[in-house]
Amino acid sequence: MYFSSIFPYVVLFCFLVRGLMLDGALEGIGFMFYPKLEIWADVQVWRQAATQVFFSLGLGFGSIIAYSSYNPKNNNCHRDAFTVPTINFLTSVLATLVVFAVLGFRAKNKAVECVVSNIKELSEQFRSGPVEINLMPSFNYSDPSAVALEDYRAWFKLHGNQFPGNLTDCDLEKEMQQGVEGTGLAFIAFTEAISLLPGSPFWSALFFLMLLNLGLSTICIISFIIGLLFTQRCGNYFVMMFDDYAATLPLIIVVVLETFSVSWLYGADRFLDDIEGMLGWRPHVIYKYLWKYVCLLAMLGLLGATTIRMFIKRPTYMAWNQENGSEEYLEYPDWALAVMALLIIFAVMPVPIALIHAVLMERTRQRARDSEAGQYSIVSTGDKCETPMTDISDLDRSNGTAAS
Repeated sequence: MYFSSIFPYVVLFCFLVRGLMLDGALEGIGFMFYPKLEIWADVQVWRQAATQVFFSLGLGFGSIIAYSSYNPKNNNCHRDAFTVPTINFLTSVLATLVVFAVLGFRAKNKAVECVVSNIKELSEQFRSGPVEINLMPSFNYSDPSAVALEDYRAWFKLHGNQFPGNLTDCDLEKEMQQGVEGTGLAFIAFTEAISLLPGSPFWSALFFLMLLNLGLSTICIISFIIGLLFTQRCGNYFVMMFDDYAATLPLIIVVVLETFSVSWLYGADRFLDDIEGMLGWRPHVIYKYLWKYVCLLAMLGLLGATTIRMFIKRPTYMAWNQENGSEEYLEYPDWALAVMALLIIFAVMPVPIALIHAVLMERTRQRARDSEAGQYSIVSTGDKCETPMTDISDLDRSNGTAAS
């Protein structure tokens, strides 16, 4: 367990040190931190962000409850509630820095290759046809790789549309966005970037050992068997279906039900009393309002917006178009929508089933307690009636003794 927990950090740190030395790493990190405020209005972004938080912290899965059941009663769960998210946040930042540093290196190489290709095409146009001399850039055509990306983009912005052919602007940001979604990030873009590193076999082996270690430490045999479905030729489409809808929407529903059950049904005050009994001091009352209103309303709003979006706009998936040689979004067929609906229902079904089971068991125990109480009452009454009568002479003797 200690190896599976520490090994990924060692690998990530090694990749971070090596990645920061690469050309284009700073551009990739800058792309990571550059805010895009226009996507804040997209419900899909907020749903994916919430799902990422749930997955990384284990919220809604029951894993936190299962692990905490092994803690002693006086364990400082208040400290743990701050420590775990902090470590998770720092881990996410570390992993993201590694990814974008390496992807920046990959994008810079792609952009440089684009510049070299375009410079060669410009050179051929200059030799083969009449081209205005003042439009031709003063580049080193004998060594296109020596042309700076910034110089080429500055020239293309002014005169690029005046040349025929397939000249492109070699935009670094466009290169950054290619293959950085879903499984393509780990198995296509990141792998391609690693292959460009010096000593790529070592880094590739280290990277895939880390992925294998993470997979083995977070999966069981049943999930492994179910996951064989995703290894088929069409498996990537099922992965997207599970990732976008079947595994995310039920998670939000479970978290909403869990928050409502604890803060309203069980009661936030009673929950704070339980924590006070464990810690010896009572947490701040702000937690009560966060549980009852802020968190619950935020999750309900996200759930409602996601549900409305699914009914207004038909769910789509990304597929490969062989004719165009590019990816495009297609609508899910009817049978796929039925499968998604069944998966969502099956994922949420344990909650009402467990509720009904708990209610029935509580009623059964209550009937048993009432029955035992009734039998005890009958036995107690019978004992009082069966008190043996005392002989009159005995009463006289006892009265005489008492009088004397």
